[in-house]
Amino acid sequence: MQLRCVIVDDDENFLDVARAALERDGLVVAGVAGSRSAALRSVAELRPDVVLVDIRLGGESGFDVVRDLAAGGHAGRLVMISSYAEDDYAELIAEAPVAGFVPKTELSAAAVRRVLGVT
Repeated sequence: MQLRCVIVDDDENFLDVARAALERDGLVVAGVAGSRSAALRSVAELRPDVVLVDIRLGGESGFDVVRDLAAGGHAGRLVMISSYAEDDYAELIAEAPVAGFVPKTELSAAAVRRVLGVT
């Protein structure tokens, strides 16, 4: 099964690297967004299978983004990503409407599939 995703991150360099790595691994990157409002628009328009959301989006919170997306019917298809350790945000991740967390250093199609429980 080929998954389509949207990556939400405010670092353009990371977006380029992540897109290339995920596409090389077999995920389709349908779009990217750098802010909360852009993420909401992109996900509504593109209807991806999974949304990868950075915990920190400049002056915005990725946790706010996932709450908004979950309220819009996308719960279970959301994965938090970060360059910070999961332990730094473990309580917030556990309370968020997300399938799980993947460190940016380990971001791959296999890691996303593992979090979502799909093969």
